[in-house]
Amino acid sequence: MPGIADLPLHHGRVPQWMLEVMTKLARAIIDYIIEVKGPSAVLAMLADPLWFQAFNNVIGMDWDSSGSTTVVVGILKRITWEDHDRGILVLGGKGSNMKKLPEEAERAGEAYGLDPLELRRASKIAARVDSAFLQDGYELYIHALVVTRTGEYIVVQQGMNTANGMARRYHVTRFDLEEPHSGVAGSRASILLNATASESREARRMYVDLVQEGPRRIVRYLEEANRMIQGRPSLLDYVSSGRDPPPRVKPYYRPIKPSRRLLRSVEAVANYQVVDERDLAVAPGLGPRVVRALALIADILYGVPTSLRDPLSHPLDPFAYSYAIGGKDGVPYPFDRETALKAYQFLWEAVEEARLGVETKSRVLARLRRLVRSLEANI
Repeated sequence: MPGIADLPLHHGRVPQWMLEVMTKLARAIIDYIIEVKGPSAVLAMLADPLWFQAFNNVIGMDWDSSGSTTVVVGILKRITWEDHDRGILVLGGKGSNMKKLPEEAERAGEAYGLDPLELRRASKIAARVDSAFLQDGYELYIHALVVTRTGEYIVVQQGMNTANGMARRYHVTRFDLEEPHSGVAGSRASILLNATASESREARRMYVDLVQEGPRRIVRYLEEANRMIQGRPSLLDYVSSGRDPPPRVKPYYRPIKPSRRLLRSVEAVANYQVVDERDLAVAPGLGPRVVRALALIADILYGVPTSLRDPLSHPLDPFAYSYAIGGKDGVPYPFDRETALKAYQFLWEAVEEARLGVETKSRVLARLRRLVRSLEANI
């Protein structure tokens, strides 16, 4: 069911004492899930924007904060690297931590016997998906690869739109260009190019064909496409003037200057000897301007359009998860440290008992079910 989940940009920091309590609670929750269902279950839950949001709220972050992703990813990274035996690791993170991913992929490969090159390739495809093939006005600043010892992995990443002060979170579970997301949470985009849509399949094939023709032909095609749309108003022109655009106006219907930088990028992509979409996704030099140029050529010269569909999904009820222990910014009420520590103590004891054996594990599950029923009865 489609919907909107606003994530306003928040600039406040979580106090250190609160972060420690959040980490304890998160550790207890994750350990219990791993003990009962295994690391793969944690991966599946993190791939679900609804569960991610619920987990964020349960450990004490406010429902509508863009900092939710930063805090959750940071805490999970700290928890998973402190003990490789959990069978799950979080690589990358926010800002400069994204650059550490190649080194961390090597360490994860050593710990779990995985191919670090495969992990790095998956990371690159996911990053290109939401920075080049999906152009929605949000620039990525968080990129986390979550991997299990069995070689399963997903990517959770977030983009920022400083113009409207909002953020978008992307959950990538398929490492191909077509429909790679298990969900996207954020606000709707007004200007968008979506080369990851299933209806863009023919356009992506055209991109590959164009790249295989070489950089000179691409530049010649681009110049011809520019001439054909010269003087035609773009969607940006309509947005800036406040007028409603006619149905056929598309965001990539505007001339693209073949600058030296663009030419170098096109040459780098073409020289990579692209065979298919996955090659295109990781080709050096491939960025949003190159994809937009390919989309323009494919549509104007060959009549093969790229989709404008917004992949936004998963409506979030902001207050469905907000009453556990409160929130950092006081929504719906201030963070309740005492309740958080009691919840942590209960879960820690449950994990310790669950490790004793199957019979004890059954008793623990029965206790949890009774706890849930009593909580539901009091709502």
